[in-house]
Amino acid sequence: MSLAATSTPSRWPTVGLWVIRGLLALAFVGAGGAKLYGVPMMVQEFEHIGLGQWFRYLTGALEVLGAFLILTPSLAAFGALLLIGIMIGATIAHLFVIGGTAVPALVLLAPSAIVAYVKRGQLASLARIL
Repeated sequence: MSLAATSTPSRWPTVGLWVIRGLLALAFVGAGGAKLYGVPMMVQEFEHIGLGQWFRYLTGALEVLGAFLILTPSLAAFGALLLIGIMIGATIAHLFVIGGTAVPALVLLAPSAIVAYVKRGQLASLARIL
């Protein structure tokens, strides 16, 4: 085996990250779309939160935006941070306001955090600019 063959980086981490980003995008387009469309369960949950239905529309729009950002290579870290924030809010809402389980929010939080960690260089470049 030649030296060039051993120093070539594996594509599996890149492929794996794209799979995670794709699955997250699908999940958040679905969840955000359900909020924007007005699925009765979503309407009831946001009614229970008590902030009004504008908050459902805002949350749905931010979830769809985050899904598109996470698929954009140069903006994936920003999309991941947006989705992390939304999932932290969802976890808090489920634990202290809505009731039920916060597991779905935590399940979506974990891969969002992985993407943010792997793409953290994008955030560092923004910090240097600011």
